[in-house]
Amino acid sequence: MKDATPSMVLLSEYRAPDWVVEDLDLRFDLDPASTRVESLIRVRRAEGAEAGAALRLHGRDLELLRLEVDGKAPESGAVTTDAEGLLLTGLPDSAAITVETCIRPEANTALEGLYVSGGTLCTQCEPEGFRRITYFPDRPDVLTRYRVRLEADASRYPVLLANGNRVEAGELPAGRHYAVWEDPFPKPSYLFALVAGDLSCVSDRFTTRSGREVALEVYVEHHNRDRCAHALASLKRAMRYDEDAFGREYDLDVYMIVAVEDFNMGAMENKGLNLFNAKYVLASPETATDNDYVHIEGVIAHEYFHNWSGNRVTCRDWFQLSLKEGLTVFRDQEFTTDCTLFGVKRIDDAQGLRAFQFPEDAGPLAHPVRPDRYAEINNFYTMTVYEKGAELIRMLRTLIGREAFRRGLDLYFERFDGQAVTTEDFVDVMAEASGRDLARFRRWYTQAGTPRVTARTHFDSRVGALQIDLGQETPPTPGQQEKHPLHIPVRLSLLGRDGRVLPARLEGAAEATEFVVELTEEAQSFRLSGLREAPAAVSWLRGFSAPVRLDAGQDTAELAHLVVHDDDAFARWDALQALLRRAVIARIGSEPDPVLEAALTTAIGALLEDSGIEPVVLATLLDLPSHRELMESFERADPVAVDAARHAVEQAVFQPLAERLASGAPDPGRWDDGAFTAEAMGQRRLLNRILALRVAIGAAGAVEDAVRQYREARSQTLAMGALAAVNDSADPARGELLADFERRHRADPLVLGKWFALESGSQVGDGLARLERLLDHPGFRWSNPNRVRAVLGPFMAQNHRHFHREDGAGYQRLADYLEHLDSLNPQTSARLAQPLTRWQRLDPARSAQMRQVLERLAGKDLSPDLADVIQRALAR
Repeated sequence: MKDATPSMVLLSEYRAPDWVVEDLDLRFDLDPASTRVESLIRVRRAEGAEAGAALRLHGRDLELLRLEVDGKAPESGAVTTDAEGLLLTGLPDSAAITVETCIRPEANTALEGLYVSGGTLCTQCEPEGFRRITYFPDRPDVLTRYRVRLEADASRYPVLLANGNRVEAGELPAGRHYAVWEDPFPKPSYLFALVAGDLSCVSDRFTTRSGREVALEVYVEHHNRDRCAHALASLKRAMRYDEDAFGREYDLDVYMIVAVEDFNMGAMENKGLNLFNAKYVLASPETATDNDYVHIEGVIAHEYFHNWSGNRVTCRDWFQLSLKEGLTVFRDQEFTTDCTLFGVKRIDDAQGLRAFQFPEDAGPLAHPVRPDRYAEINNFYTMTVYEKGAELIRMLRTLIGREAFRRGLDLYFERFDGQAVTTEDFVDVMAEASGRDLARFRRWYTQAGTPRVTARTHFDSRVGALQIDLGQETPPTPGQQEKHPLHIPVRLSLLGRDGRVLPARLEGAAEATEFVVELTEEAQSFRLSGLREAPAAVSWLRGFSAPVRLDAGQDTAELAHLVVHDDDAFARWDALQALLRRAVIARIGSEPDPVLEAALTTAIGALLEDSGIEPVVLATLLDLPSHRELMESFERADPVAVDAARHAVEQAVFQPLAERLASGAPDPGRWDDGAFTAEAMGQRRLLNRILALRVAIGAAGAVEDAVRQYREARSQTLAMGALAAVNDSADPARGELLADFERRHRADPLVLGKWFALESGSQVGDGLARLERLLDHPGFRWSNPNRVRAVLGPFMAQNHRHFHREDGAGYQRLADYLEHLDSLNPQTSARLAQPLTRWQRLDPARSAQMRQVLERLAGKDLSPDLADVIQRALAR
């Protein structure tokens, strides 16, 4: 980075490929030290391409052994080598190109292309990993059919897997064997996958609604085969749900999942052969928490749903990444809502957006859901592309209605099956299916930033009508100073004095109790008539109907009324969050607001007495706003002071409720069975939340209860709940319990990762010294992304006292770690660097220290991934 600025890839320069790849034959002679790859690429000039158009074959870190065109070496001057790979000129209209390369999987610490994980050879090709395997047009709009032959040592690699269906297998001389796989569906190179290893297969079967018998196979290390039942059950639920909810059926004879320990992402949807980070496959009640179970189910479903939204219909270029990811996140969110967390899923989604995506939209890394430029595409696998992209799909459904949305989705899959398309194509189909003008809605894809919506109301008692005045504004973001109005659906209801929802009529519509008003201009007014009384409160943005920041000007009494009475779980939670946020801000700005804090205690006390609230909803209502979200309430803030104010509000509000919290906690003995049901998980979530609150406010006997819960826990959920409750406690029990946990689980990498995260995130003691000890622990490996994230991630996100030390030592230490990590795994280093990009939101002293760290890193020889993040952070 110190010598060059990363070059930009621009959407405006997109050009359709000049060459069509008719089919691809791959042959792998697999060996971890040196693997030979032979590819036969049959190409023809695309219709309309210029006669002299060159063929680009992307390649990176490859040893080229042989290159032939139609069986002969290319003529002199016909091949040019550059930073992108090879450029072939002078080709006939059709040709067969043979390429032989040598790669070294065991030296590949970047975990892109073909690499080694725990003795298993595996691949990760999205977005541009295939070019690390062989020379090929490695772009998502080049789709072709693959035939793959794998050869390897039979004793070392008895399992040989690739995409599609296995059509041939057999023995070879010298103790070797082979397998041939064919994928009948054209796919881009980023969906290619292979696996070779000594793995155990746990299998099941699924019958599609048309009668196809599909073999389901989960491959894991032999000692983990007893932890696959939940993954298989989740897969079968997802397959059935996709048929029932979206009309999508599976299309191959086998669906395979392989769990690997070393993986940069959560999972990868390679056609028919999904590779998964092991933490999103392996689970048992003794080793995985309820959150782990939910995440496994969600990720399993997400990757399966990609079979249609991503594989059968893929993205034309990487600017269109949200076309597949936003749509698939929406689909997996619907699955989890309907099947598991129906009470609180939308709250969980909103929490994630506010804590992570909203800050991303307000920072130096802000970008549209469909960006128009990038320097390093790995850095655009973001909350904006994924989760905000999913919110765009949800808003589309709200605007056009469920029936029209389903028609549009069916038309989309039918029209574009086997093609690489754009977000514009998707929105066009929805407009066609609904008859709606969605021109203004398209701006959501091209405009970065989180809109700020203002809402004010006036009730006219003479005619029983409520006037609603809405306005919108989106702040400037890097590269986009001028903003335009968006198409924003605002769902709302009116609550009366007794808490009931009031019926009313929106102009031109029948009487209803819930309304969606469409804000499309900078300012608009709407009128609800037919009201027999003045509303006591307006329930805004119900179901989190749009990813916006809302200022409704509601006072404490109105928000408290919503907390006690609102029947929309999100709106109820949002009202309570607003009150808690005000209380924290008051403590930082001047003095505590005792009236507000007393009102909070009263409202929460009413929630604790309300037997009609589901436990999972109550547990979620008892959460305070996250530190990350609170930091966004200020232009600049002292992060340690914000953490202290948050804790002070927690004590002031909940200490008067200590007895009610203790008496309202579920019985651990009844619910500690690890059952994956909404009721059981809700009870355990409430139990852990109440325990954490009691320890935080210093309630009598709370630490002793945490110790008892840990000692008696049969499930990992309650054991981790107890550890989390005492993790910031100075009580000696904390150290004793965590030491015991480490002794019990030091041989289990996934469970030990929980211990690493707790120790790293704890604010007690000397956090930097403890961080060094964690990095020296025998269970830590810099080459394992899970372990690196477990140690460095919580330190930056939760350990405010030590990461944000006044002397800047926390920032300096993290910069050292990132520089080292960047030499091994650029993707992981770039993602972990993102907390350093928020330097302008810190108090002046810390802001200067963090900027100095960024400038020091900028002077180093960094990967394009990390250099891109640092450059954008400093450019703001």
